[in-house]
Amino acid sequence: MVDTSRRTASGAPAFVRLLARLADAPLPPARQTLADRLSLWLGWTDAIALSAVLSGSAKAMPANEPVSGDAAQDACARTRAELADSIAHDRVLNPIRPTARRDIALAGAEHEADFARYRLRYLAKQQHMETTISMLRGRLRGHLAARSAGLAQLAAVDAVMERVLGAQERALLGTVPALLEKHFQRMRGAAAGAAREPGPEAAPAGRLPAPVWLDAFRKDVQGVLLAELDFRLQPVEGLMAAFRAS
Repeated sequence: MVDTSRRTASGAPAFVRLLARLADAPLPPARQTLADRLSLWLGWTDAIALSAVLSGSAKAMPANEPVSGDAAQDACARTRAELADSIAHDRVLNPIRPTARRDIALAGAEHEADFARYRLRYLAKQQHMETTISMLRGRLRGHLAARSAGLAQLAAVDAVMERVLGAQERALLGTVPALLEKHFQRMRGAAAGAAREPGPEAAPAGRLPAPVWLDAFRKDVQGVLLAELDFRLQPVEGLMAAFRAS
């Protein structure tokens, strides 16, 4: 069997591999096991809370009304679809194509736009994902707790881990916009360099060339957001695995 706690860079999550590709940086091999990394993130109070849950001495997990596994799976699918749709149809990342001459000129002027609007939009999408998925996770824990004592204990462990790892996850995912800004600057610089080279034809009067590089960058941002969405949903998939096994 493969020791997944000692994965090499090639076994990194798709989200991490995508960020490395956009940053044009190699992925270093993992130097710590998952257990070692968790030991650095868990404070003594966190360890006590986790130990209490595992020993069965913690306060019982509040239970929601029982639901079927199919109903829980449908709720997860709806949540993912709604979040993915908000990314695909976002007006900053997927703007409406201009038709009027004035709007076309404004679209061309986006060549000079800075990264600020994309940083703010990415952070807003992260907050939306975090809030929505946390609510879904809480509901699933309540439904699991209604099924059996063992699943209630599992749900309690997930609640502790969400609280303990939430700050670390937030800090690490908060570095993504900085990586995307560097990608933005590289793409804009490459486009500016290409524009200085003589071309066979000049742009028509009154019309600025389409911001091809900016369209490509927006697609990259959407791809990163969708990969982050899948990454954030992994704990939900774990809870659903418990539903399917019960």
